[in-house]
Amino acid sequence: MLTGKKIVVVMPAYNAAQTLEQTFKDIPMDIIDEVLLVDDASRDETIKVAQRLGIKCFLHERNMGYGRNQKTCYTEAMKLDADIVVMLHPDYQYSPRIIPALAGLVASGEYDVALGSRILGGKTRQGGMPLYKYISNRFLTAFENLLLDAKLSEYHTGFRAFSRRVLETLPIWENSDDFVFDNEMLAQAIYFSFAVGEVSCPTRYFPEASSINFRRSVKYGLGVLATSVKFVLQRLGIARFRIFSPSGRTIKPPSYYQEKTSSP
Repeated sequence: MLTGKKIVVVMPAYNAAQTLEQTFKDIPMDIIDEVLLVDDASRDETIKVAQRLGIKCFLHERNMGYGRNQKTCYTEAMKLDADIVVMLHPDYQYSPRIIPALAGLVASGEYDVALGSRILGGKTRQGGMPLYKYISNRFLTAFENLLLDAKLSEYHTGFRAFSRRVLETLPIWENSDDFVFDNEMLAQAIYFSFAVGEVSCPTRYFPEASSINFRRSVKYGLGVLATSVKFVLQRLGIARFRIFSPSGRTIKPPSYYQEKTSSP
């Protein structure tokens, strides 16, 4: 716990067998109450590695996408009565050692959402981020800051912490099951007036780390632009979208996955 708040780390996994153990071992367990992993029907031995490490595991019956994986993660974390949920990729691209700083921003009560930013600190390219990803990150971030009236260093990090109140409020089940889920969730947090803070987080780009290809990156970028436009249209009252509706679907008990409790 941290300042009396229960902290649960969730890991949305897909083919993470090679990097999961290293990621897990760097998690500061002295402040973490629970760790759970959701496997999106991996083709490797992600589940077996997770079970060997003693991680609470859930398995999708079929590959359902990164966004759906997170929906499962947050649903199960809420069942564990989490006060703060930290989302960490198990590919060792983000440093788990930053979790205390990330969770601390939320535990302080000053922020509802905390982001591990790859941009703050100025060492993004040194970590190996491809140039086209860096350029697109900066362009999309500038566009979103303008339309969402915010001042974040980036919107595209996969290392985040949320308060329980955020997860109980945001209509995340209206979001995409694909990679743009991340961006939609941040836009929702800003739309619903939650405070978003950032900490600098070093990242690593290497062959085993997950990364979407150029084609998927383009699709994601277009989705980001569309989300920003929807945000503006909703705020101006020109159109209505369920992802920004207080009556949209929040966390609900799903039936498309199972808990994996047996040893490999």
